Amino acid sequence: MTPRTATLIGLTAILMWSLLSVMTVATGIIPAFQLAAMTFAIGGLVGLLTWIGRSEVAKSLRQQPVVWGVGVGGLFGYHALYFLALRFAPPAEAGLLNYLWPLLIVLFSSFLPGERLAVHHVIGAVLGLVGTVLLFAGNTSGFAPGQLPGLIAAFIAAFVWATYSVLSRRLKAVPTDAVAGFCLATAALAALMHAALETTVWPDTPLQWISVIALGVGPVGAAFYAWDIGMKRGDIRVLGAASYATPLLSTGFLIAAGFAKASANIAIAAILIAGGGLIAAKDMVWKR
Repeated sequence: MTPRTATLIGLTAILMWSLLSVMTVATGIIPAFQLAAMTFAIGGLVGLLTWIGRSEVAKSLRQQPVVWGVGVGGLFGYHALYFLALRFAPPAEAGLLNYLWPLLIVLFSSFLPGERLAVHHVIGAVLGLVGTVLLFAGNTSGFAPGQLPGLIAAFIAAFVWATYSVLSRRLKAVPTDAVAGFCLATAALAALMHAALETTVWPDTPLQWISVIALGVGPVGAAFYAWDIGMKRGDIRVLGAASYATPLLSTGFLIAAGFAKASANIAIAAILIAGGGLIAAKDMVWKR
């Protein structure tokens, strides 16, 4: 697999994650950790289905504790912190702090062996950050002192996801099939958190069940496998900068579904984010 192909596969994860908000809204009022447990279980099963006919692939789960720590810590740690942020802090501010992770990925990639952080990578990432700030600017409402823990959680979550993504490159020898195990372990931990903190609420309409399954198959399933391939074999700097398209695309899907309204801020943010992504991907797009 060429780096360009791996990068394109990684970009499909960004597209799938942009559907996360719409699909989550469609699931109804299922508690956060319960929804995480259900969808990560489905996501893990999606990975296991690809093992059919490949009996030797089960060996991919025989990894060192540090590999399981990075995999499960990244998936569960990030989502637990993000759910905590959404519980205690305003969604717009929490989302803005959380979306520092694309910029952090671009910056952290400079510490990887054989990687070089060029000026256009930084410019692209910064333009994406500015576009994201503008995207959330019309939704900010300030915060009270009691919301500080949520904001801190969102900030830490950004570092957790960026660290997980960049460390995936250092663990390049670990097959993507192992992500199925990480998803199932995350589902188990989320189920424990749900049992301790939440009251179970099952979907009560066919649409809600379909939305839960779709979440598990796509944004909380296939997306993690695609992201793993992109991080391990693709251009990590391009993927980091392009990740700023996630909130923009997510907003676009919410507008299309009638959950949000179009505005001038969104249009300008689209130009900044798309421009930043193209600048960061200059080497790949205009490669001879």
